[in-house]
Amino acid sequence: MRPRPLLTATLTTLAAAAVAAPALAAATPPSDGGSGTTQAPAVTEDFERKVLTTGLANPFEVLYGPGGKLWVTERTAGHVTQVDPATGEKTIILTIDDVMTTAGEQDGLLGMALHPDLLKDNKKHNQYVYLSYTYDGGGVGPAGEELDRRQRLVRYTYDAGTNTLVDPTTLIEGMPASDDHNSGRLVFGPDSKLYYTIGDRGNNQDLNAYKPNEAQRLPTQDEVDAQDWTAYQGKTLRLNLDGSIPKDNPKLDGVTSHVLTYGHRNPQGLTFANGKLYSSEQGPKSDDELNLLKAGGNYGWPYVSGYKDDQAYVFGDWSAGTTLPYDGFTIPDEVPQYFEHDFTAANFVEPLRTYFTVADNHDFKGDDCDTSGMYFICYPTIAPSSLEHYDATAIPGWENSLLMPTLKSGELFRVDLADDGEKVGDSQRLFRSVNRYRDTAISPDGATIIVATDSGGLARGADGDSTTELENPGSLLTFTYTGK
Repeated sequence: MRPRPLLTATLTTLAAAAVAAPALAAATPPSDGGSGTTQAPAVTEDFERKVLTTGLANPFEVLYGPGGKLWVTERTAGHVTQVDPATGEKTIILTIDDVMTTAGEQDGLLGMALHPDLLKDNKKHNQYVYLSYTYDGGGVGPAGEELDRRQRLVRYTYDAGTNTLVDPTTLIEGMPASDDHNSGRLVFGPDSKLYYTIGDRGNNQDLNAYKPNEAQRLPTQDEVDAQDWTAYQGKTLRLNLDGSIPKDNPKLDGVTSHVLTYGHRNPQGLTFANGKLYSSEQGPKSDDELNLLKAGGNYGWPYVSGYKDDQAYVFGDWSAGTTLPYDGFTIPDEVPQYFEHDFTAANFVEPLRTYFTVADNHDFKGDDCDTSGMYFICYPTIAPSSLEHYDATAIPGWENSLLMPTLKSGELFRVDLADDGEKVGDSQRLFRSVNRYRDTAISPDGATIIVATDSGGLARGADGDSTTELENPGSLLTFTYTGK
C-alpha cells in the first residue's frame, strides 16, 4: 500500500494562516513580473463592508448589467434575478422550470453572459442573454449513471418592456454534466465568441471513483459529426454565438471541435484580461491553479496537478477495474499509478501559479480538522470559484489585477498581473469571513467589489476546522473603497 503523496505549503501551517493572517502574500513560486504598480495596494481595512441583499438560492454568477442593475443566476432555484445595487431589491426576470438541481451537489443554473449590445442606445438587435444549466437527459449517463445529467447552453432575448427573458433558443445541448465538478463558467469574448468551462465530473474520486476520468480524451470526428459531446469533460470550449464550431478553433488529434483547451479538473473561473484568457481551477489536495489559457494547450490533469514536479501527487486510476474500497489518502498497489514525470505531452502548459504546492511528505490530515474529520478543509487548497479582471483605477495599487474568490477560506485573492499578461506577481488575501465566496462583480466606477456567497456548504471556521455555520448565506456583500 503506497501512501498517496500530498502538495506543500511554503506558507507554514497554511490552514491556520488563512484564518489568522488574511493579508499574507501567496508567494508560491517566488513572485516575478508584477504589474509595475508602485503605490501600496489597498487592504481590507480600507473598505466598508455591507450586506446588500440576502435570501438568494446559491447565487452562481453576478454581473453588472446595462441599466445599472446586478444580474444574478440562482443555481438551485433556476432564477435569473436582478438586484438593485442601491437598495438590494430583487426582481426575478426568468425561472427555468427544467433546471435539474440536486441538494448538496454542483448541478443547476450556472454561468451567464450578456451580449455587449444589450440595452445599448440605438441597438435593437442582439438583445441577448446566454445561460448554462443542467437538465435531465432522460437516458443513461456518460459513465452508465442511472440519472443522465446533461448541460445546455441557451440564448434568451431580453424584453425591456416587460423586464423578462423570453424566446429561448438552444445553442448546444447534450454536453455531459454531473453531481460534481460541472464548472460552468461562461464568458463573452472580445472576438464575439462564447467561452465555457466543463469540469471532469468528479470522476475518479469519492462517490465517482470508479468512473473513468476523461479530461485527456479528445473528441473523434465521428463524435463531432454525430453531435456526441461525451468527450467534453475537463475542457474549455469556444463556440460561435449560434453554438456552432468556430473554423479557427485548434485542430486536436486531427479534429476541430468546440474544444479550446483540455486536461482540466474543475475550472470554475474564467475571464479575459487585455485580450488574454485566464482560468482558475480547483486542485485535488493541493495545487489549485491560476492558468493562462492557450489554444490547443494540454493542462495535464489527471496526470499532473499543478507543476510537473512529482510533489505530493500521484494519479491513481481507480476506474481501471479495481473493486477495492476507495481511499482518498492511500493508493493500493493494485490500483494503476502514474507519476507526473511520466507525462510527456508536447503541448503541456504549466500554471502561472499554484495555491499551494507542498512537499511530497506533507500530512494532509491537518490537526485543525481532527474534530470534524472533514480533512479536505485543512488541505493546502483554497477552492477558487471564479475570476475577474480589475482594470479600473479607483482602488490604489489594484490596477491590472485578477480577483479570485475562494470557497473554503471565504477570502478574495488579488493577484498582480504583469504588463504582458504572461506572468503574475504577488497575491493579497482580503475580506476574510466564514462564508463560501462564489463570484464577484466590479461596480462601473471600480470602487465597489460585490461578492456572492453560497447558501450552504462547508467552510473553514474561525478555529480552522470545518463548519456549516456561514455568516452570510445566499447573499451579496459589497466592499466599497473608502480610502481610510
